[in-house]
Order: sequence, then C-alpha cells, then structure tokens
Amino acid sequence: MGDAQLMRYARHILLDELGIEGQERLLAASVLIVGAGGLGSPAAAYLAAAGVGRLVLADDDVVELSNLQRQILHTTARIGTAKAESGREALLAINPEIEVQALVERLDDARLLELVGDADLVLDCCDNFATRHAVNRACVALRVPLVSGAAIRYSGQVSVYDLRRDDVPCYHCLFPEADDVQELRCATTGVLGPLVGMVGSVQAAEAIKLLAGMGEPLVGRLLSVDALSMQWHAIRFRRDPGCPVCGHRAPMSAADPAR
Repeated sequence: MGDAQLMRYARHILLDELGIEGQERLLAASVLIVGAGGLGSPAAAYLAAAGVGRLVLADDDVVELSNLQRQILHTTARIGTAKAESGREALLAINPEIEVQALVERLDDARLLELVGDADLVLDCCDNFATRHAVNRACVALRVPLVSGAAIRYSGQVSVYDLRRDDVPCYHCLFPEADDVQELRCATTGVLGPLVGMVGSVQAAEAIKLLAGMGEPLVGRLLSVDALSMQWHAIRFRRDPGCPVCGHRAPMSAADPAR
C-alpha cells in the first residue's frame, strides 16, 4: 500500500484483528452484490469505503422516486437510470481506487454460476425468494461464502453461509424453497428506511470479517431485529442432512451447531 492508501484505511489498519494484512486481503478481494436497492446500497457503500478491490453490482431495475426514501446510493438526479449504473457512480465517488462493474441484468442460473465463480464472496441483497434460492444454489455448487439479508416493514434479518465448510447449513436449510410461500413486498407493505441501512451495514461487517479472516461470523445463526422495539435476537440453526441443495456434502458431525 502507498501512503494515500495507508491514510485512507488507517482506522481499519489500527484494528489489531484486521491490520495491514487484513486490509491487503480486502484490497485483493472480489465481491458480487446481487441487488442495488435498500440493502445493497449501504452494504456496497461500506465495502467500497473499506477498499474491497472489486465490486460487481448486479440489478436489472431502474431508479424510481419511491426508492429514494431508503436506497441511499441513488439520487433524485438519477431517477430513470439503471440502479447498477447509478450505484457504480456513487461507489466510485466514495472510493475511486476500486473497480466497480455494473451489470444491468437479471441473473439466471448459468450467469450466476459464472459470476459467483469469479467472486471471493457474495452478498444477497435482493428482494425475492426465487433469486435468493438461485444465488444460494450457485454458492453451494462453487463453495463461495454467502451473506444474506432481508428487511420488510420493521423486521430485518441477516445470516452467513460459509459454504467452504462441510458442516454449515445453506440458505435452503433454513428457508426451504416452496411454491406456496407468500412473499411480502415493500411496494405493498412498506419498509422503514433506516432498517435496510441497519441490515445492509451488518451484511457489510460480516463480509469484511470473512474477507479479512477475523472474528466470528454469523454462521449457523440468524440475527433478527425488530426496529419498533429495537430488539435484536440471534437463533441457532443447523444444516438439514436431507437438504436437496447441500445435503450431498460430508455427513454431519457432533460439532455441528444445534438448532
């Protein structure tokens, strides 16, 4: 790192658990962020500020006026612009030293496999179960860590699926895919603006921990928050040995986290 980088990332470098080695890992890392909306905005902004070397921002939607109450990467001037392109502009304004790739497309299974294969870590910041499960399948297949978040009304949740390990659950273990699941959307039920900032920031923190190799990530734990009461809860869960997505991995051991 040069003098300018040492100054930019000084407050991270001062952290004993992160230090120069951890910061260099961030600079060398590539992260795929699926969704440039409420969750993707704070998550991507903090990863850009932290110096993650390459961010791939994927979203096929455009910026609308109703997004601006919570999607802080975007501005009134960029209404009608593709969210991925708007996000890229915002992230490079935060940190022009990183690489940001904007993908204005809806990712199918084949494309996800291609993109996940080029990533060190994936952030699921989307707003629908179909995409979450597709991202999970790709991460399981390629053993790439996944940080998944969700938020609706006043409730949010985050968990980490470190799929490099045989003993941890995948997203499908916790939320099995089903055709009859009722999906709530912000457009019809609403969402508190700062809530997505809280959840997206936790996603960024978990991503930094995984990339830098520090701390204890939210593996086998679901962290949830109720913003009305400002209560945080963590529940433990374990992998499903019969999971159709990840059940082919090594048998569960006694060391697996208990539900």
